[in-house]
Amino acid sequence: MKVSTKGRYALTVMVDLAMNSNGNFISLKDIATRQEISNKYLEQIIAMLNKAGYLETARGNMGGYRLARKPEEYIVGDILRATEGDLTPIYCLTENGECVKKENCKTHDFWKGLDDAIEKYVDSKTLKDLISE
Repeated sequence: MKVSTKGRYALTVMVDLAMNSNGNFISLKDIATRQEISNKYLEQIIAMLNKAGYLETARGNMGGYRLARKPEEYIVGDILRATEGDLTPIYCLTENGECVKKENCKTHDFWKGLDDAIEKYVDSKTLKDLISE
């Protein structure tokens, strides 16, 4: 499994909002400047996070974005799945994947163990944990 820049930046944006908003809306430009992400690319990531219901938005001069919930209520795995989709390391373990060799596959348990470890780890961390570390 390799997390793309969208997943990495989504997590970075969420951490940025958690650390800098203090309840206020933060402009896209301010986030882009602090995180050195282009506005255009950031718009795509913000759209994904907004669609997932993770952000509140406001238009106008004092508008921007802020977290819809407290940092401790956001699971890192959920944020990554909102932008990356499935985090499973191989196709045959995905919801749509069907492995016809599963019964005789000597590597299936290895891949399943790796998948379980990834899921357990990303689902054990919250935004608050990342801010505190």
